[in-house]
Amino acid sequence: MNITQLTLKNLKGSAFRSLVVVLCALLVSGFAVSITLIMRGAETSLQLALDRLGADIVVVPAGASAQVETALLMGQPAEVWMPEENLQKIAAISGVAQVSPQLFLSTLADAACCTAPNMFLVAYDPATDFTIQPWLENKIGSGLKLGEVVGGDFIFVPEGSLNILLYGYRVTLKTNLEPTGTGIDQTMFFTFDTARDISRISQTMAISPLTIPEGSISAVMVKLTPGANTRDVAISILKKIPDVTPIESLNMFQSYRKQISGLIKSVAVVLGATWMLSLVVIGLVFSMAANERRREMGVLRALGATRSFILFSLLSEAGLLAIVGGVVGVTLSAVGIFVFRRTIIDSLGIPFMFPDASSLALQLTAGIALTLVSVILSALVPTLRVSQQDPATAMRE
Repeated sequence: MNITQLTLKNLKGSAFRSLVVVLCALLVSGFAVSITLIMRGAETSLQLALDRLGADIVVVPAGASAQVETALLMGQPAEVWMPEENLQKIAAISGVAQVSPQLFLSTLADAACCTAPNMFLVAYDPATDFTIQPWLENKIGSGLKLGEVVGGDFIFVPEGSLNILLYGYRVTLKTNLEPTGTGIDQTMFFTFDTARDISRISQTMAISPLTIPEGSISAVMVKLTPGANTRDVAISILKKIPDVTPIESLNMFQSYRKQISGLIKSVAVVLGATWMLSLVVIGLVFSMAANERRREMGVLRALGATRSFILFSLLSEAGLLAIVGGVVGVTLSAVGIFVFRRTIIDSLGIPFMFPDASSLALQLTAGIALTLVSVILSALVPTLRVSQQDPATAMRE
């Protein structure tokens, strides 16, 4: 009888113990992979949001920084206003190379063109823009014309229609952005001219019109000259222009970073406790199995089986159970997180981007490897003890 045959025979004969080990392995692998996917997904989304922002500093009305960050990252619509004259004041500050205004608007609740409850609308000035326009030219070969829009991953044209209806105004969806797991996915971008046209039409065509205060903007995107110190320019803006808050790009989404950091610490404690408890349970199960099979191991030794054969047969049982539990655990975790990713974003209040195939495969493999090592380590002590016992003594017990 070889090791494989002996391993399968022993597993079949102790179904309950095998099930306990598989469940512990499933718990370790599933929990570890779930936490890794969520944390890595949140970090990826934050970085994608920063990369897509494309500005060194974002200037917003005083007191609106948290609201604007939430809008940009989580897609919760924000309507904030400051005087348009701030644009020229910011442009005149030393170290500022380019400035471009943006308008932050929102759709009515439960828009028919978005899978999210509300859609965030961002209008930009194509004459000065350096964040959205370059991407559009690379994507569709040109900027947006009057009545044209580009949407996040959640934006779509309703079935049976050729256009999207906004406040009684029909817009044409030119293309969609790549998914980011952030509020950009439920954001629609268009020009200032389109925003004003929507506002004009909505006064007579919409139940609730879109109102844009005259001479107002929501934010100013700022690009610095090479070598300019971001902190110094931000301080200058704060000192020279009243009632605004400059947000440095490196400091964007700090509250969400702290939230994710706190979440990581909390789940690390839970994961550590779960891992330790699983190791203890697995160790106890194999200790019981080893004690019950002392005579069996003694007989095998008397028949010529070596200590290494006994050791490897017992560790093979542990390894096989670990792989089964690990594969089931990581599969359930990955499928569950993919299906409920929107629930995760809403309940935890953090962005989340499901990984691509290669990154997912790497994380799932790491989860199975962690489970395999954990189970083998738990089973090692009792299996070493039973494999090293004297055959005659073991057969008498």
